[in-house]
Amino acid sequence: MNRRPFVRALLASAAIATAVALAGCDTDSTPSVGGRHMQPLSDRMLADIETRNMAKESPILVRIFKEESELEVWKEDKSGHFALLRTYPICRWSGDLGPKVKEGDRQAPEGFYTITPNLMNPNSQYYLAINTGFPNAYDRANGRSGGFLMIHGDCSSRGCYAMTDEQIAEIYALARESFFGGQKSFQIQAYPFKMTPVNMARHRNSPHMPFWKMIKEGYDHFEVTRAEPKVDVCEKRYIFDAESKGKFSPAERCPAFKVPQEIASAVHNKQRKDDLQIAELVNRGTATVPVTRGVDGGMNPTFLAAVRSHPGATIRTASGTIPSHVNPPGDGSSDGTTGSTMSLASSESRAASVQVASASSSSPGLSGLFGSWFGSKPENQKAEARPAQPAAEAPAAKPKATAAAKPTQVAKVKPETTSAADTKNATGSSKAKAVPEREEANAEPKSGSGTSSLLNGAAPTVPAGGFEGRFGAWQH
Repeated sequence: MNRRPFVRALLASAAIATAVALAGCDTDSTPSVGGRHMQPLSDRMLADIETRNMAKESPILVRIFKEESELEVWKEDKSGHFALLRTYPICRWSGDLGPKVKEGDRQAPEGFYTITPNLMNPNSQYYLAINTGFPNAYDRANGRSGGFLMIHGDCSSRGCYAMTDEQIAEIYALARESFFGGQKSFQIQAYPFKMTPVNMARHRNSPHMPFWKMIKEGYDHFEVTRAEPKVDVCEKRYIFDAESKGKFSPAERCPAFKVPQEIASAVHNKQRKDDLQIAELVNRGTATVPVTRGVDGGMNPTFLAAVRSHPGATIRTASGTIPSHVNPPGDGSSDGTTGSTMSLASSESRAASVQVASASSSSPGLSGLFGSWFGSKPENQKAEARPAQPAAEAPAAKPKATAAAKPTQVAKVKPETTSAADTKNATGSSKAKAVPEREEANAEPKSGSGTSSLLNGAAPTVPAGGFEGRFGAWQH
């Protein structure tokens, strides 16, 4: 069935939907859509897409990094792998590093979220908005509350990721075109920071580290495959690229599953290198950062500098307009940059390449040191499932994959300070190829029905009063 005309009709008809006022990022006015949700992609963007050997309607994937205040849009090229198309400086986000736990905590969510057309809001009071779908299956299984956490415009946030109007218009258009092209959903991966060895070492004292270690596994899967990782939830934890004949239930015991050999080996090799480098950084005395920064959220330095130079003024930057009501997150070193050693976005939305931090040669004994720093278990979680260590390490450079790579058995193992659990057996076929390394409403959405792809059991329901004609009736 050709879904393109159907999806296009859903997007175009959403402008007549009825508004539902929310507590999270609400304002008094209710603007009309005025067709802004159908703004075409710029000639420059279309040229960049073509230059990168992509199609305008090919699938997208979004990654968000709080500490760096960056949002990345990845797009599938004609080789079938995702490549970085744009890195957008985030204008404002609220809360602190760490996941959203309860309604009203002002936290922006972290984790893996599946965006379907009904989560796109063309009638937002913040220009345009994309609902992250919080809470997902993992969040609900762990008792986390809240809802309608967005990526939107207006550069103002109470638990959301706020961009400039110009930025969200382009991001929205990229998502819209991917739906027109037949992509049924796209994934948002939200992280506290770029999951590099240096950042993991800097944040090693954080109580969120068990959770961050878990979502880093999904980060690693994407890094080595450049394919959207399949996400499941069982035993109140995320599982990535698992193949199983059993059913994944968020709060129940995980069924026997395997991860395709090519992916498992590549992820294992990357994690081993990262672990050794983290241990080396800790051994060298890499300084930690404060667990709590003492400011509300963050703002990319390119916007922070502009706001502080012109307080109370409407400011136009290369990345879009900053409204006069926007306030910076704070003064001093805890200004949203949190002293990150990572390079940040330039003053202009740009395309950039991503490099996985390379691991320097290190003594095997450092792995014990690493275990002493990172050996705790996640709260309300059992031991993490990680790929079984291969008998022989795969080449570090280019793990070659085929379309029918055989799956390998995955052993659910505890952190390095504990012994391994029994291995579970299952059968399945490989889906992704490994490639070189390289939020607040008054009511929480009800649990969605199970799905067979991406986040099983995590699909959020359309809010009451929302458009059954699809695409964003609520005013956010």
